[in-house]
Amino acid sequence: QVQLVESGGGLVHAGGSLTLSCVVTGSIYRVNDIHWYRQAPGKQRELVATITWGQDTNYADSAKGRFTISRDNAKNAVYLLMDNLKPEDTAVYYCNARVRLSYYSTVENTYWGQGTQVTVSS
Repeated sequence: QVQLVESGGGLVHAGGSLTLSCVVTGSIYRVNDIHWYRQAPGKQRELVATITWGQDTNYADSAKGRFTISRDNAKNAVYLLMDNLKPEDTAVYYCNARVRLSYYSTVENTYWGQGTQVTVSS
């Protein structure tokens, strides 16, 4: 069973930093594209950052220049370094990954983490 285990959320004052992590566990062959989403109360879930297998990255305008996404393929892990946090960054952050399960099949499935709460106080 494939699971995405997230950690690193917490409470931080505005201007502070947090690093989120997401580890893909289970019987898998390879983790392809990975994304970080977030959802604040009363708002739609939004894409924050993306990193591909080839290490190409993309960021939402609100995150650009402050957030850095990275990955460690040997550990099947992805990280989101968040600097200069703002109250507007308060949300539940979700890891999303497209995973190839088997060497013998190119079929890919998409999985979500359970979410980790980030709260930024004024």
